[in-house]
Amino acid sequence: MTQYDTITRRGLIGLVGTTAAAATLPSGSGEAAAQTTTTGDIPVRVTVNGSATSLTVDPRVTLLDALRERLQLPGTKKGCDRGQCGACTVHVDGRRVVSCLTLLATLDGASVTTIEGLADGDRRHPVQRAFVDHDGLQCGFCTPGQIMSAAAIIDEGGARTDAEIREQMSGNICRCSAYPGILAAIRQARTEMR
Repeated sequence: MTQYDTITRRGLIGLVGTTAAAATLPSGSGEAAAQTTTTGDIPVRVTVNGSATSLTVDPRVTLLDALRERLQLPGTKKGCDRGQCGACTVHVDGRRVVSCLTLLATLDGASVTTIEGLADGDRRHPVQRAFVDHDGLQCGFCTPGQIMSAAAIIDEGGARTDAEIREQMSGNICRCSAYPGILAAIRQARTEMR
């Protein structure tokens, strides 16, 4: 058992603070700063789209950056990088999260599903099919996050009315205004999934 197996939020913040302080050392202390930064990396075990994965990362790495840059899963998009647009929505242990605000270090042992893992092999998920059927997309940039949120709200038992769908999807922004198609797609998927 290592010190990182039971990392707490307070411990993570302390580790990040130590790493940040080391990075601000004068240039003459470069060797010490580099050593502190590299030894500050922590091991994280996650299951991504059904595959167990172990990574050693800087504690400041977000789930979004790990998915896109380390695991080569580009379907999850980086939109605002502030948790406001929903383009980076993924499922963590069955709950939707904005991956740009989720530190990977907090997910040790978690199960992550991205847009790449939503389908069942070559068979698209009902929400994916419905988005195609109802043109619930235009440029497609927000589509992965929209689909992941829609699948989650249906799984959570939501999306019972159009008003409820609009409210529960309000954290996902479509700059192309494909909202009528998105709403129709969620209605269709809801019927198919229940």
